[in-house]
Amino acid sequence: GFLNTYFDIYNFFSFETIYGIKAILIAHILLNTPFATRLLFQNLNNIPKKYYDAFDAILNDKNQELIIFENDEKEIIGTLQLTFIPYLTYQGGIRAQIEAVRIHNNFRGKGFGKQLLEWAINRSHQKGAHLVQLTTDKKRPVAIEFYKALGFEDSHIGMKLKL
Repeated sequence: GFLNTYFDIYNFFSFETIYGIKAILIAHILLNTPFATRLLFQNLNNIPKKYYDAFDAILNDKNQELIIFENDEKEIIGTLQLTFIPYLTYQGGIRAQIEAVRIHNNFRGKGFGKQLLEWAINRSHQKGAHLVQLTTDKKRPVAIEFYKALGFEDSHIGMKLKL
């Protein structure tokens, strides 16, 4: 399968290369995105430095956690990024932000996304967050209903400005 192919080639790279690969692979290749499929067949030494930098920044920030959800066979089922945001309202509270939720196509519809989100909610509570928030595209009604079923409410209007 797709994941086995990845792990077969994984052993041929040095630690430094694998470290950089993970920045992309965790979120893309292992989760069957079109970008990832193209990347698998390209020279992995040409990965843009921005990916390495982003991965380093996440790993070195105590308020960032990159979560990898795998099964007993070490197949990666999904990922998410959990960010803890300290701020001055709520008496200096902590807000948890869930981003980049990805579940591999082979594991969708089997309850793994729910498990991953429940884990993130519990982790946020452990870290002292008083609120967990996330955004999702308005064009994804299935995802919106999924998050609502977990207790999330569409209480605010999210706004973005592309730079």
